[in-house]
Amino acid sequence: MPHEPAARELRARLLAVAGGSLGNLVEWYDWYIYSAFSLYFAKAFFPSASRTAQLLNTAAVFAVGFFVRPIGGWYFGRYGDRHGRRAALTLSVLMMCAGSLLIAVTPGFASIGAAAPVLLLVARVLQGFSVGGEYGASATYLSEAAPRARRGFYSSFQYVTLIMGQLLAIAVLMLLQFVLLTAQQLESWGWRIAFGIGAACALGVLFLQRRLVETPAFLAAQAESHAPAQRSLFREHPREVLIVLGLTAGGSLAFYTFTTYMQQYLVNTVGLTLRDSTLVSAATLFVYMLLQPVMGALSDWLGRKPLLIAFGVLGTLATVPLLKSLSHARDALTAFWLIMAALTIVSAYTAISAIVKAELFPVRIRALGVGLPYAIGVSLFGGTAPYVALACKSLGFEELFYWYVSICIAGSLIVYTTMRETSRAGTI
Repeated sequence: MPHEPAARELRARLLAVAGGSLGNLVEWYDWYIYSAFSLYFAKAFFPSASRTAQLLNTAAVFAVGFFVRPIGGWYFGRYGDRHGRRAALTLSVLMMCAGSLLIAVTPGFASIGAAAPVLLLVARVLQGFSVGGEYGASATYLSEAAPRARRGFYSSFQYVTLIMGQLLAIAVLMLLQFVLLTAQQLESWGWRIAFGIGAACALGVLFLQRRLVETPAFLAAQAESHAPAQRSLFREHPREVLIVLGLTAGGSLAFYTFTTYMQQYLVNTVGLTLRDSTLVSAATLFVYMLLQPVMGALSDWLGRKPLLIAFGVLGTLATVPLLKSLSHARDALTAFWLIMAALTIVSAYTAISAIVKAELFPVRIRALGVGLPYAIGVSLFGGTAPYVALACKSLGFEELFYWYVSICIAGSLIVYTTMRETSRAGTI
């Protein structure tokens, strides 16, 4: 049959995208349940009379996990460029499983004292190391598995599964909140269930990833080149490294502000109940997830730069007004529309973030080139977003954070306007 080769190729590509995305989904579920459940387990690890102080401590541990990500990006980038994207993906999922399991079984402060937050920190460092390497491996795997004309569309599924992981975390929270447990049970011990689920799912993905095949681009590059990637990244590609840093700063800060931090913001600043904040977060993330393939496909038609510039301009102008308006919202529906407006703008960055970075580097150094500078940028800006926001609030100057986000997006806009159009790159 003349159509059989094309059908087999399509099935192979879809299997590669699905297989690479499963690990991404589980990794980000494990990463996000920390934020989703922080309102419940903060008291267990950081006893304090002030809710803001408890959240500030959990946000500090959240940020430390991000600071380990560059080390993970460096290690897994080298590993992925030497041993393959598939091997790097599998190892990172295994490490994430170990981190989630440790959080699930660690006793609280009342039982083991200061050892409780120390073990929480150790688990978060392990997860940060893991997720720091996952981004580069996942981005390169998906970009190399996609057909050239549809790389934007296919690669957008990295953020689809990333958001899906966050949605799964919120779905577990809603199930425990609304159906299975009382608020007291959830705060006392129920939050541990979510971390146990994450560890179990990671083991399941490890079993399924055995069917993944290595990308042809990596196999070809491995046969042709023996140059050690870690020796040439900063020497041969300094401009590209700086571009990735600049791309990531404003985009990751905006993403973590309007996704990860929003559930705490809705409770701590807006004044919504825990249940309403969970519902709003879930609804906005679901619509936001659906926008990713649309924006990815649009970038295949228009190019990457127009979408990045649109995000930069709209994000710079709209962030402060949106956050100010959101702080005065007193019902869930108003909060939903304001957050959705922000996330629609952010989707112009997130949908193509992975493919733009991958298109900047040649195959032999792509995992390291994407993973390391991205991890540095997201650690400095995205990972610190909840902590900076809560610190500004605790000092009585919460609006300073709004301007901080806007200024960082404006800085990234300069990069967007001066970089080349990557969709025409011949490196993939």
